[in-house]
Amino acid sequence: MKIASWNINSIRVRIDQVIKILLKENIDILCLQEIKVTDSLFPQKIFIENGFKYLCLNGQKQYNGVAIISRIPFDSSYTKDFCNKEEKRHICIKLKNGIEIHNFYFPAGGMDPDVKTNIKFKEKLEYYNKVTRWFANKKNKRKLILLGDMNIAPSPLDVWCHKKLINVVSHTPIEIEYYNSLFKSLDWVDAIRYFMGEDKKIFTWWSYRNSDWKKANKGRRLDHIWVEKSLTKKIKDLKILSNTRQHIKPSDHIPIMIELKN
Repeated sequence: MKIASWNINSIRVRIDQVIKILLKENIDILCLQEIKVTDSLFPQKIFIENGFKYLCLNGQKQYNGVAIISRIPFDSSYTKDFCNKEEKRHICIKLKNGIEIHNFYFPAGGMDPDVKTNIKFKEKLEYYNKVTRWFANKKNKRKLILLGDMNIAPSPLDVWCHKKLINVVSHTPIEIEYYNSLFKSLDWVDAIRYFMGEDKKIFTWWSYRNSDWKKANKGRRLDHIWVEKSLTKKIKDLKILSNTRQHIKPSDHIPIMIELKN
């Protein structure tokens, strides 16, 4: 079973790219963030025509929005509004094998890493805190997957330059503290680092500001896949699909994909 996560930065702009990756990589379940469209206008038909009959949507006009597209039927689904602002940032499905997939788009936090002067940064930390408390109190703590755009690059090897980004939103010490608190809320394993190791730089996002993103390579690892510890023995493969950043009119994020043994 292949499960992928991708901040697509507008599904209607990049629908052809999504279908191409789904079929090329033989993905079973795709979790999208920043779909930027209401549920009624989501391009469901093209997914169904390509064999992805099971869709779960939590869309929003112009901003945010998450979706799960699957060719595997699931037992149930739900969404949760952690920020109480009607921002569409979470969606969950539970598969017939008991695995529960939580797809998140965490707040970016604005430009200034100061809760006193930047309400967006304050809301980002509050969102992390609420999600942390919720998972800590969750009754079923097994067979869980948390994935998506978490908007934090937690380690020095998750950014192009730790020294230059230490005071830049997404890599500040206080954000990493909140990130680590969420990580400790359950017996989580960072699947990317578990499979690919702790000693190399890994990026999933490159700014549009760099005209030659590949040459500059000023990336950050903002997208993550966490699995509850009991699922680590089922990890068969993990891919960072960097080539999608070379598409015409690409998302600034790339897909990440985990393959689990049945």
